[in-house]
Amino acid sequence: MTAATSPLDHVTAGIAHAARLAGREPAAVTLIAVSKTHDAETIRPLLDAGQRVFGENRVQEAAAKWPALRDAYPGVALHLIGQLQSNKADEAVALFDAIHAVDRPSLVEALGKAMAKAGRRPDCFLQVNIGAEEQKGGCAIADLPALLDQARAAGLPVAGLMCIPPAEVEPAPYFALLARLAREAGLEGLSMGMSSDYETAVTLGATHVRVGSALFGARGDKA
Repeated sequence: MTAATSPLDHVTAGIAHAARLAGREPAAVTLIAVSKTHDAETIRPLLDAGQRVFGENRVQEAAAKWPALRDAYPGVALHLIGQLQSNKADEAVALFDAIHAVDRPSLVEALGKAMAKAGRRPDCFLQVNIGAEEQKGGCAIADLPALLDQARAAGLPVAGLMCIPPAEVEPAPYFALLARLAREAGLEGLSMGMSSDYETAVTLGATHVRVGSALFGARGDKA
């Protein structure tokens, strides 16, 4: 990255290069700038540069900073990428344009009720615990068909699948597995890939990559 190249330019170029290697159009990949833990002044330069899709981990944090930013920068799409408590479903449906970590029947039920009440239906990604890790959210691979059936029956607009591979190992096999699960389920969306592995994810079919520290630096939690 040269002095004249911004982090956003660098990430965008990386996505485009990986997409072309895979015979895909770069425009088929949505960059979600993970703005969790960052304040409005830190986010504004990306907005000024034209970035319009952002990801947050917590409903309350997003509700505190994004209404004013959205007024100033039309066209922003907000994605909830962190775990969501069922009792926050109403707030999440009102605030976000997509919800990425739908991972259990109780949350599906809560989101279905919230969407019916609000008349607003954000896209949903079902999170799969792709590495079968006890400490991580996501439904078990074996439970995915039942969760998908329930989500569709509840009226959730299921856009695709989402995963976070195990840390410190090669992510490609996990991304490939998620892509296969999505194909078998008839789903096109794949929310996978973060700052350290988004290019690999794009070559394996990611439609949404969640990039934080490569855009904002290492302050706070890394994405």
